Amino acid sequence: MTASLRSSDQQLAVDLAADAGRLLVELRSSGPTKRALGDLGDRRANSLLLERLAAERPGDSVLSEESSDDLARVDADRVWIIDPVDGTREYGLGDRPDWAVHVALWERSGDPARSRLTAAAVSLPALGVVLGTDDDEVYAAPVGNGSVDGGGLLEPRSGSRPRIVLSASRPPAFAEAVAEAVGGDMVPLGSAGAKVAAVVRGEADAYIHAGGQYQWDSAAPAGVALARGFVAVRVDGSPLEYNVAETYLPDLVVCRADLAGAILEAIASTG
Repeated sequence: MTASLRSSDQQLAVDLAADAGRLLVELRSSGPTKRALGDLGDRRANSLLLERLAAERPGDSVLSEESSDDLARVDADRVWIIDPVDGTREYGLGDRPDWAVHVALWERSGDPARSRLTAAAVSLPALGVVLGTDDDEVYAAPVGNGSVDGGGLLEPRSGSRPRIVLSASRPPAFAEAVAEAVGGDMVPLGSAGAKVAAVVRGEADAYIHAGGQYQWDSAAPAGVALARGFVAVRVDGSPLEYNVAETYLPDLVVCRADLAGAILEAIASTG
């Protein structure tokens, strides 16, 4: 794989995440009911991403949350893993910023230390921000009533204690042990992409999750985090594996490298 194609793949990931995000913000401002908004957003963003990938990378396979899984992808060399709306519930509420669009590329020839993820982008459309694999944020101004300020997902810190973001509805059983081990505070936040983005942007220090995710929930966030020097692993410390037949990938730790040892030891101690 040439460096120029790798760079082109990364730019495509950013562009797709940004464009799907703009579509979703415009749709959100057009007035569908909350019940209809999530389903409509999922469908339209998925169609945009699939159409663009078919046009621009016709030889590649795709694994999407919103499409049937063609297991021929397992033997493919290049597979795009996408989540058109990560955090459909938060998106449907209309005033929450903690939802995302995920676009990642898995390559068989990719670096195993980065889970073979060679391109990745996480869009935070309500903030007008796209995070890629470099250290920059791309400000992709949304249309409609999006807040084009690149603002934060969390309130500013009031102290120096580490922040551990986690699900409000499904916090892992080991959450308190992790918080105690690092002297940190637990902070609920919406989608997986938003939680990882909070870590990558320095608003939080770790994200822990157990008990229910799929490859599309973590591929793009993990790709962004790994490329920027963060740790992204299973809760037992093993690597995250993508483009395997089983799409279920239930648990995840993303954190600053200096916290990884304490977090993983605390999880292991809970059995």
